[in-house]
Amino acid sequence: MRGVDAAWLPDGVFRRVGTRRTLIRGAGPLVETVRREVARSCARFGGSVVPDGDCDLVLELTGEDGSEAFTYGRRDGRTTVTASGGAGLLHGFFHVVRLGEAAFEGSCERLTHRPESALRMLDHWDNVSVHPVMGQVERGYAGGSLFWQDGRARGDLERVLAYGRLLASCGINAVAVNNVNVHEAEAHLLTDRIGEVAALAGAFREYGIRTHLSVSFAAPVVLGGLATADPLDEEVRAWWAEVTGRVYEAVPDFGGYVVKADSEGQPGPFAYGRSHADGANMLAAALEPYGGTVHWRAFVYDHRQDWRDRTTDRARAAYDHFVPLDGEFASNAVLQVKHGPMDFQVREPVSPLIGAMPGTRLAVELQATQEYTGQQRHVCWLGPMWSEVLRFRPEPGSSVGELARGGLVAVSNVGDDPFWTGHPLAQANLYTFGRLAWQPDADPLEILDEWIRLTFGTEPAAGVRAVLEGSWRTYEKYTAPLGVGFMVQPGHHYGPGVDGYEYSPWGTYHFADRDGVGVDRSAATGTGYAAQYAKPWAEVYESPETCPDELLLFFHHVPYGHVLHSGRTVIQHIYDTHFEGVEEAEAARRVWDSLVGLVDAERHSRVAERFEEQLRSAREWRDQINSYFFRKSGVPDARGRRIP
Repeated sequence: MRGVDAAWLPDGVFRRVGTRRTLIRGAGPLVETVRREVARSCARFGGSVVPDGDCDLVLELTGEDGSEAFTYGRRDGRTTVTASGGAGLLHGFFHVVRLGEAAFEGSCERLTHRPESALRMLDHWDNVSVHPVMGQVERGYAGGSLFWQDGRARGDLERVLAYGRLLASCGINAVAVNNVNVHEAEAHLLTDRIGEVAALAGAFREYGIRTHLSVSFAAPVVLGGLATADPLDEEVRAWWAEVTGRVYEAVPDFGGYVVKADSEGQPGPFAYGRSHADGANMLAAALEPYGGTVHWRAFVYDHRQDWRDRTTDRARAAYDHFVPLDGEFASNAVLQVKHGPMDFQVREPVSPLIGAMPGTRLAVELQATQEYTGQQRHVCWLGPMWSEVLRFRPEPGSSVGELARGGLVAVSNVGDDPFWTGHPLAQANLYTFGRLAWQPDADPLEILDEWIRLTFGTEPAAGVRAVLEGSWRTYEKYTAPLGVGFMVQPGHHYGPGVDGYEYSPWGTYHFADRDGVGVDRSAATGTGYAAQYAKPWAEVYESPETCPDELLLFFHHVPYGHVLHSGRTVIQHIYDTHFEGVEEAEAARRVWDSLVGLVDAERHSRVAERFEEQLRSAREWRDQINSYFFRKSGVPDARGRRIP
């Protein structure tokens, strides 16, 4: 598409398919999508789609059971992909594209590939109209919305089709198209503006992606004119059933609802003395006849805390609210849980809710948009963090990736910027999420190498990998230390503000004083949060002596002279890592500069511009953090470096 970056699907990656003779068997909408993809590649590179006979590649649909699995193999000079569902054939085609020349070399025993997570979804926090505070995309760092413009759905769906193609190629199969903070314009998408949602769903359908909608719990009042939204009120339940039926008339393959309730000012069942299970089950009942799902977000906490009250702990909130409801949620209700207990910080422990509700379907929510990780102005590849989360075992026997029976979800990092993600290298986060959602135990570095090869080719690959591979840990080094989190400017959350939320009602504190820093979340002397974990993690996190260094200040208030497992004191760790982080960012910028001429000029220039801002911000973080803690502690840097 003119004016839009091809991301990891430039024409060149289709060359190996486009030069072959391809036989496509089967019928159906997604088979036709595959046929168009192959025909377009052949027209570009000289191959052909053959009706039968001798061929190099066979793409065959053997039935239509809706499966996303496919079987791939190569024998006697022929590469074969078979699938029992159109979605599986589409995924199999993109598997061949990702393999490139390797798909047509040697032999390979037939192997079935299937996603570990049935639902792999992106939540867009897009507003239909530009919100006076939140803008067009809340926490979006890549321009305006792909879907909405001037208060209406975009009429030209070409870019939505291109987006669906990108998502399908990395394994994503669902999209929620509006903000979880549902404002008035978004509320009407459920009823009188459902046709606009249907148009978007039609574009996504071509690539096997189901459309979901964020809805307001108060919709019966706001849209239906009812006096109540009580989930046990029969009139309310009938209203939701009728409206949901009309939604499915417009969008027959509609995925379901996403709900943020009783959180940060959004309405919910607490107003009626009802539980969150009551609220979720009401919507689940409306969706059940059509095979839909309600994704009920567990991001519920008191955002009007008193900072002086150290017994109140925002980290405890999701567990305290939802564990007593285990087993009460309907089978088509999914509790959507942020991967950490706070709010997508650069370092958090895994939420104790994951693994604590065996009778409830949980979806694990990640954040691809870099709200607290550089806002797509900093290079920060999140693959290693997500992989650590998904491989973590809350209790012996099951990893987070295995416990996420309701799927994996990420807050989207995409907008209408020509590079999709604002920072071209942030595309790696989008791609990595899709591939990890398909296979949570995959090696993130292998995924990174795959993305680099597809996006840049082989010549600059080593340099691009060097820039991205350690970028998350570099970002962590020059921002908030040892898991304490936040320390950002209030509101927009960009740049250092050590005390930005320290005396606020939002419950995001570090409690630094002249003697030490950190939040005591132990069971013995603190908020008791550490005891929400099963063994052995409750025991590991309970003591500063066993708590991992990178989470120490999340779980414990310790003196500045406390010696870490690394052998450094807390205060020296703060000084050292903040100097190191800036030095590593400077080194990454030099590597990127060396790639001029190996990376296309427009992409290289955009990344270079972003590096200038990253370095400015990293130095500001270093100076403010080090100065703050030097003045608090009175302890000088053991290496004698100048601290402003």
